[in-house]
Amino acid sequence: MADDEAEEDLEAESDEDEEGEGSPKKQGSKTKLLLFVALALFLVVGGAAAAYFTGLLEPLIAMLGGADETATEETTDPVEAIFFDLPEILVNLNTGGRKSTFLKIRVSLELENAEDVARIEAVMPRIIDNFQVYLRELRVEDLKGSAGMYRLREELLTRVILAAAPSKVSDVLFKEMLVQ
Repeated sequence: MADDEAEEDLEAESDEDEEGEGSPKKQGSKTKLLLFVALALFLVVGGAAAAYFTGLLEPLIAMLGGADETATEETTDPVEAIFFDLPEILVNLNTGGRKSTFLKIRVSLELENAEDVARIEAVMPRIIDNFQVYLRELRVEDLKGSAGMYRLREELLTRVILAAAPSKVSDVLFKEMLVQ
């Protein structure tokens, strides 16, 4: 009988070794489970962050936060903008003594109200002069790419705002631009 107990003890020890926490088989399955849980958590958190930053969650947040419906209606009403076309401007660009290069540009000004049209017409010579002086100093390299167009728009807007003050000019819109 003692021999039977000794054999059972040996079998129990070998079973513990096979099924114990230290076995590579059991640790591998725990690692895989942990990896799948971490991956799922990462995807959920990443998806929620992407939805928040792209603005997909704004209606849900507004609904949960009890946002004012009248506030959203006010922002969706389109504002009537007034567009005023400036005459075509043709200038030669600064080429540093090389072959002459010309810029032909037509722009439209976006005004906030119709009363500003009379003020813009009254100061039109000043606006054209400011544009001419600025455009003549430009180089062809200054006009390349979207960054060049953006800088040109910002400079022209700054100059027209200064010339037309107190009238409100919202934007300068390019109708035509030709570099030759």
